[in-house]
Amino acid sequence: MDVTDAVRRYWDADAATYDHSHGVGSSSERAAWAATLVRHLPPPPARVLDVGAGTGFLSLAAARLGYEVVALDLSEGMLARLSAAAESERLDITAVTGPAHEAPDGPFDAVLQRHLLWMLPDPHRALAAWRAAAPDGRLVVFESVWGAADRAQEHRARAREALRRLRHVPSAHHASHDSTIRDHLPFGQGIHPDTVIDAVVAGGWHAPCMERLRDVEWARLLALPPAERLLGVTPQYVVTAT
Repeated sequence: MDVTDAVRRYWDADAATYDHSHGVGSSSERAAWAATLVRHLPPPPARVLDVGAGTGFLSLAAARLGYEVVALDLSEGMLARLSAAAESERLDITAVTGPAHEAPDGPFDAVLQRHLLWMLPDPHRALAAWRAAAPDGRLVVFESVWGAADRAQEHRARAREALRRLRHVPSAHHASHDSTIRDHLPFGQGIHPDTVIDAVVAGGWHAPCMERLRDVEWARLLALPPAERLLGVTPQYVVTAT
């Protein structure tokens, strides 16, 4: 099975609906993410590589803050959405199509990624490639706790999904993730923070630090209907390294 090609096809098909549930839901959340980037990135106009950029969640936020952003993604469909959004806001973002382990020419001052590691066939290879692209730079990894990483959170996620179905809220994706693909991914069933930190160190990065993104979670929670607030939101965190 060509896992990379299967992943590319999935995200190309998902591009049209991805932002319905994975984009920024409110002004508060946008401001919380901006504050998070300011805390963890070097000052603008640092050169930043956003890997697995998708429709531009982090790329657009960083560009608004004055960073020089290069967005790398496997999916041309996702990058088309990102480029259209950047053009509408008159932001200068360079979009590059390619796999996560083929970083564009550096050097970069920082490498960003959000919710990407679990989808990589070889996450350690990618992390090492990012190290080479930013030899004196910083790694900023945004992840969340889901699936096998925390069974309690998995049950809460199922309850949230059941409640959304009762409210006739559209699905977060155009289709479910193929279990066959997940079986070929090292982190396809969920990734624990310990695993993220160990992978970062194995990829050649040093001095990892972790912080829970409580401001982002709070802003996301405030945007939910009262019934959904009782079930909370998925815990999110950031791992940084140099």
